[in-house]
Amino acid sequence: MSDVKDMQKLIEVYAKKGEMLPRSLLEIYENIRDYIVSTLDTDEIVGVCAMHIFWDGLAEVRSLAVKQEYTHKGIGTALTKSCIDEARNFEITQIFSLTYKPEFFEKLGFRIVDKSLLPQKIWSDCLKCPQFPDCNEIALILELNGK
Repeated sequence: MSDVKDMQKLIEVYAKKGEMLPRSLLEIYENIRDYIVSTLDTDEIVGVCAMHIFWDGLAEVRSLAVKQEYTHKGIGTALTKSCIDEARNFEITQIFSLTYKPEFFEKLGFRIVDKSLLPQKIWSDCLKCPQFPDCNEIALILELNGK
């Protein structure tokens, strides 16, 4: 719980750039079990990511943020893989992400799909976004199939 304010500050850096949705302190506290952080053996949070369950068999990797000075060090990959592993533990069969950096997720096995395949996301989070309905984020999905 003591990490929530730092998590929100890190997410806010990318939200201000328009690269992800902002998350209020309330949203993070309400969904704290979704989140994982990376500290790289320091007391400082250098990365954050969430695995949010949307529906039966469907989850999202969201709020993936890494401090700029720690990018390209494998932190984002490790956080995402941790979310994928957790999704498998919950017997999730599909995990998706909406992103402006599809190549990152493609390297992890995700494939680009049409956003219309994710109506749960569109009608929950996307309606709150100032970019809606003209969002140019790319939807990607990874089929887990219990593997």
